[in-house]
Amino acid sequence: MRNKVIGALFLSLAASIWGAMYVVVKVVVDVVPPLELVWIRYVIAVIVLAIIGLCMKQSWRIAKKDWLLIFLVGLIGNTISIVTQEIGTMLSTAQMGAIITATTPAFMVVFARFILKEKITLKKCMSILLATAGVIIIVGNGQIDGTQQLGGFSLLIAALTWALMSVFVKKVSSHYSQIVFTTYSAMIAVILLTPFVLTKLNDLDLSSILQPTISGGLLYLGVISTACGFLLWNKGLQLMNASSGGLFFFFQPIVGTFLGWLLLGETIGISFWLGTILIFSGVFIVIKDE
Repeated sequence: MRNKVIGALFLSLAASIWGAMYVVVKVVVDVVPPLELVWIRYVIAVIVLAIIGLCMKQSWRIAKKDWLLIFLVGLIGNTISIVTQEIGTMLSTAQMGAIITATTPAFMVVFARFILKEKITLKKCMSILLATAGVIIIVGNGQIDGTQQLGGFSLLIAALTWALMSVFVKKVSSHYSQIVFTTYSAMIAVILLTPFVLTKLNDLDLSSILQPTISGGLLYLGVISTACGFLLWNKGLQLMNASSGGLFFFFQPIVGTFLGWLLLGETIGISFWLGTILIFSGVFIVIKDE
């Protein structure tokens, strides 16, 4: 039970960090385009994770049979999901980004059933329905027009691929350090993205990037959102089953919507608080089910 509580705490913290991330992305992406932004945040994250791993004298050896799995995590989650997520956020709003990607838990339940053979219990279904209802109530408060449809589609792809990645994480041996695993998967994203961004880096406005708001945002995305967030999420998933762990992703729209209102002036009202209550109720049910 202790491990489940710790896992729940890690997953909640990761989802909250990513909820705040949408507000940061919405500000930074005006200066740094999505593809270059993803590349920069991963370069920062790899450097930070590598330093931590070296200081902690982690073993960097990975069995040959596990490299394909790590590559898939890096390709599907760290590359495709994050790129589509930031493109979607650029084309929509921070609130919409946090809410649409919060459909991830529903996809995780389906993937976990077919890939990990996890059972879909009645309590898990109730948890997802409650939390999803909370998200629907919150999204009903947002101003979503036709021009944001492309952004919404991109965000949906981000949710789908992140769910698949999260299920693959459960298949990685728990003997590996999460620092090492996360570093390698982030390095794969850097390698895959480098050919696409290398020629575009010279076009970036360095003076704008060095402004405290933008440089601070990049550091948040690289160190907190990517390095710390991925470590917390991956470790939390190791301590809980994938389908239940995904429910904690619903903390993301709460934080994203609240900060979107507080910092960006996006609309919020009573529906936000009602939706929040339903989301917490769904999470509470799944914790008891664990």
